[in-house]
Amino acid sequence: MTRYTHGQHPSVTDSYRWRNAANSAAYALAEMTPGRSLLDIGCGPGTITADLAARVAPGRVVALDSSAEAVDLARATAEKEGVEGVEFRVGDVHELDLPDASFDVVHAHQVLQHVADPVRALSEMRRVTAPGGVVAACDSDYAGMYWYPRAPELDAWMDLYQRVARHNGGEPDAGRRMVAWARAAGFTDVTYLAEAWSHSSPERRAWWGGMWSRRILESDLARQALAEGHATREELERISAGWAAWSEDPEGVFVVPRGAILCRV
Repeated sequence: MTRYTHGQHPSVTDSYRWRNAANSAAYALAEMTPGRSLLDIGCGPGTITADLAARVAPGRVVALDSSAEAVDLARATAEKEGVEGVEFRVGDVHELDLPDASFDVVHAHQVLQHVADPVRALSEMRRVTAPGGVVAACDSDYAGMYWYPRAPELDAWMDLYQRVARHNGGEPDAGRRMVAWARAAGFTDVTYLAEAWSHSSPERRAWWGGMWSRRILESDLARQALAEGHATREELERISAGWAAWSEDPEGVFVVPRGAILCRV
C-alpha cells in the first residue's frame, strides 16, 4: 500500500484548484466529446472533473478518489460550477468496483505516481474501458523538473520530496515511465505526449513559490518528513525561505515536465 505524500491540507487542495481541462488535460481533449461516458480517477477537488463533465455532457460521468475528503471537495466544486449528473465515489484504482467495458474514456491525472502498483492500476482502467475507448493518463516527472536560479534550498526540496515519496511507495519520476507501464498493463496502441507547466511569469512564480513555501511547512509532506526523520524543522524552514526568495527573483523560472499517454482499447 502507498500513502498519499501530499495529503489534503488546504495548501495542497487549494493549489489543485488552479488545474482545469485546458492546462492539465489538453492532450486528451479531443476524446472528450458530447455523449461519451467518462470515468475520472483521482478527481481531487474536482476542477478538472467539472470541465471534462461539461465537455462530455450528456454522457455519464463518474468521479473517483481514494480520499473521502477529496470526493466531498469535488462534489462541492461541481455544485458551485452548476455541473449536474456527476456520480462521486470513494474507491481504489487497483480494484475498481465497476463493470467491465463500462466507459468510453477513463482519465487519470497525477495518479500513477502515487499508487502502489501503476501497472495493476492501468490494467483496471483498461478493464473498465469499452472497445473503441481510450485510457488517458498524465503524470509529472520530478527528476525532470528544472528551475533557475539554482538554489541549495530547492535542491534540498527535491531531494526531500524524492525520499519521502519513495518511502511512501510512490514513483515521483512517473512521467518517463508511462509507456512502459501501459505496455506492461496489456495496451498495444499507446501514444506518448510530452507536456509541461511553466511557473515562470511573475504571477505564476509568486503563486508557485508562495504555495510551496507554505506546503513544505504545513502539509502532510512536512508532517511525514519530520515524523520519519527525513528532515528537521530547521531544514524545512530553510527550504521554505528558499522558495520565498525564489518566488521574488525576477529571473526565476520553474518548469514541470509531464508525460501523458493515450491508450486505445
